[in-house]
Amino acid sequence: MPQVNEQLVRDMVQKVLQHVQSGWGGRVPPTVGKNASPIVSAGQTSQSSAGMAAQTCQRFGQFGSVAEAVEAARVAQRAIVHRSLAQREIACDLIRQICINQADMLGRMEMEETKIGHAAHKVEKLSIAANCANGTKALRTECFSGDHGITLEERGPWGVIGIITPVTHSLPTLAVNAVNMIAAGNAVVCNPHPGGKKIAAHGAKLFNQAIYEKLGIDNLICVITEPTIESADQIFKHPDVDLIVVTGGPAVVAAALKSGKRAICAGPGNPPVVVDDSADMDNAARCIVEGSSYDNNLLCLSEKEAFVVDSVFDRMMDAMAKAGAYRLTTQQMEELTRICINLPKDPSHHPTANKKFIGAEPQTIGAAIGLTIPASCRLLFGEVSSNMHPFVQAEQMMPVLPFVRCRDFEQAVEFAKQAEHGFRHTAVIHSKLVDHMTYMGKEMNTTLYIKNGPSTAGNGGGGEGYGNFSIACSTGEGIATPNTYTRFRRCTMVDNLRIV
Repeated sequence: MPQVNEQLVRDMVQKVLQHVQSGWGGRVPPTVGKNASPIVSAGQTSQSSAGMAAQTCQRFGQFGSVAEAVEAARVAQRAIVHRSLAQREIACDLIRQICINQADMLGRMEMEETKIGHAAHKVEKLSIAANCANGTKALRTECFSGDHGITLEERGPWGVIGIITPVTHSLPTLAVNAVNMIAAGNAVVCNPHPGGKKIAAHGAKLFNQAIYEKLGIDNLICVITEPTIESADQIFKHPDVDLIVVTGGPAVVAAALKSGKRAICAGPGNPPVVVDDSADMDNAARCIVEGSSYDNNLLCLSEKEAFVVDSVFDRMMDAMAKAGAYRLTTQQMEELTRICINLPKDPSHHPTANKKFIGAEPQTIGAAIGLTIPASCRLLFGEVSSNMHPFVQAEQMMPVLPFVRCRDFEQAVEFAKQAEHGFRHTAVIHSKLVDHMTYMGKEMNTTLYIKNGPSTAGNGGGGEGYGNFSIACSTGEGIATPNTYTRFRRCTMVDNLRIV
């Protein structure tokens, strides 16, 4: 039997253990200390060592098939779950740093690929994602102590999470989800919207490279580089995908909910804003312009239609123009409706936005009906005939805000509730009357409810609290945090360990 050069094999295996994902996913087994030589059997062949060395090719989260992506994520998750919370936080912070330091480049890349929204806001959203994303400190632990011992309740990871991200904010959604999910000890397999697949894959590559260089773990964030409806379905059905998280429209939410697995779904929204006769009109106008125009109204929480009581309606319209919005005539609103809104063939369905104008600049939309809109203008607005107008009923996702004249406050809330379609997403009110705020809040029953501010303030954009680009209204979890992506775990010691 030929002699084995044990030192050569030992050196090779040590190098492999430091740089590749074996069954330990890049983590040195507990039997091998940081400075200790790994135990190698005298019968271990150079062929097995070569096989381990072949694994040194890193993927950095780029995968053509769901099966490969899920397996890589499974290995990475086994690695991260055995690391300390401090190391999870390092991974989260690396993602945050990239989003902040490379926001300009990444935001421009997303704008170039998706061609929807406002360029400056694409950049800003990455910084917002980084600053709002919770880390490991958000994980909740509770303890009960009494005569019969101690019980500890902690939040444990699900494992591999399959996520669907939207074209409206592809990389910000992936980034903030990755931070929260990794903080909770999970790995991610992402099927991005095809319209934002390149920026999602590129961002994941940057994140994975940084994490690998610092922690030696690759593929914590796996992206399907050529995503399809079929690949999304494969993720939903894969036995090693433990949890599904969807940020998207009604169709993909419905598909996720039919998967038979636990699904956390951030679905559509058609947020109304109500203005009563006690409101500060100038402040209301500034806030509505800010929220409704942000990223050309691509955010699901942005004000999509306004209901104003008749006694202050004209004052409100003047305040909107003063705040920099461009007022359209009723005829011009009808012209836009014909080209910007698709009427449903089935009367039970809602009107939808013409994809050609989703996220378009106000100047582009105005030019479609022969108008020259000033370059400084961020929002078009105008009065429409009724609350059932197609521009009111559609989640239009463009910087055009329809205004509806209402008899009184109660009618405004009634119209707002109907237009929101029971999505339970977001509602906004401008009022100085606490009883009006209370009444509308109870009637709307939305996940986000903003008073006297822009819609964005309800999601970390100027108001207090954290934010996220996944707001799970369909399934009720609300603004996602690391705890959203955990399982309840209870550990009980009976009749012992109470020391007081």
